[in-house]
Amino acid sequence: MPFGSIIQNLYHERHGQGGPPQVLVELLERGDVRFNGDRPWDIRVHDEMLYRRVLAKGSLGFGEAYIDGLWDCAALDELFCHLMRADIDERLAGWFKFRLLGELLRQFLFNLQSTRRAFQVGERHYDIGNDIFEAMLDSGINYSCGYWQHAEDLEQAQLHKLELICRKLQLQPGERLLEIGCGWGALMRYAAEHYAVEVVGVTVSKEQQKLAQARCKGLPVKVELKDYREMTGRFDKVVSVGMFEHVGQKNYRTYFQAVNRLLSDGGLFLLHTIGSHKTVNSLDPWMNKYIFPNGKLPSAREITHALEERFLIEDWHNFGQDYDRTLMAWWRNFDRAWSGLKKRYDDRFYRMWKYYLHSCAGLFRSRQGQLWQLVLNKRQYPGIYRSVR
Repeated sequence: MPFGSIIQNLYHERHGQGGPPQVLVELLERGDVRFNGDRPWDIRVHDEMLYRRVLAKGSLGFGEAYIDGLWDCAALDELFCHLMRADIDERLAGWFKFRLLGELLRQFLFNLQSTRRAFQVGERHYDIGNDIFEAMLDSGINYSCGYWQHAEDLEQAQLHKLELICRKLQLQPGERLLEIGCGWGALMRYAAEHYAVEVVGVTVSKEQQKLAQARCKGLPVKVELKDYREMTGRFDKVVSVGMFEHVGQKNYRTYFQAVNRLLSDGGLFLLHTIGSHKTVNSLDPWMNKYIFPNGKLPSAREITHALEERFLIEDWHNFGQDYDRTLMAWWRNFDRAWSGLKKRYDDRFYRMWKYYLHSCAGLFRSRQGQLWQLVLNKRQYPGIYRSVR
């Protein structure tokens, strides 16, 4: 009998049809969360099938139950912050060791981010429709954390992030810049216009390539639909923003080896990535299924191990709490635009996207999630690097 069926039968036998199982009540109490409580972060249960979904599938069942309307929460972001501060997601995962064993074996036996599979995330997430991202993001369509230190709104936060990156890279007129994972072209366009550099960008998304080419028309910018492992040539500077989360632990050393090969000996490489507070083996099952297939958040230990003997770390900047603010700004934009978007997308998509953005905000608010910018170079780099903030 499947594991989920056994759990459901046990639930049926021990709890009948009424009320949440005590084991779930006690689990939520660790994070100061209640079923049908009156606080904004409490869970309002519409259908008690929720409990069986959670017992059978863990965090995947919890998220799917939300999409299906089995529960709601007035402050979904705060709910996830409470749960993650108490590491309830990890405790829940501990119940599903047999399922986790299967996932670990899959990660061990297969390269889920191989060259052949690299385009899956583009097809299943970034190609869903440019209308979603144009409505949700800033005018530059930056799909990564903004820099809020001196910003008053999302537009400023993203412009400040682009300027920060260019200054950290010490871009000079006439240099060649490679962007690995170029998105819709915001950084390429900014660097070409404000720093007079020539830019090559690579993406695994056809929709991103198409729009990036249009937005960078007339500038010394080339956008290629290609995996980073296929790139050739030499560049004065290399940057990667919000792409390393798709590389996968099996490919970390290959990734840094590729950048090392492409970067000139006197050049700089800036890596902008989400990081995990500790080493984890895979992305959350719900996030992997519905948002970012084959994703993996790196830990500091994994990054330093992979870049050893290839790069020196000149600067490591963490502004992960800015991602909380960025995500909530994205949510407000998406929610305001929904009246127009719902002509193409159904209510389940709305709930899925709401769950995605709010759960990620909770991740960063709880400090499980980090946002790192690393500036790296080779031992041949001349002079002393001085970072900026």
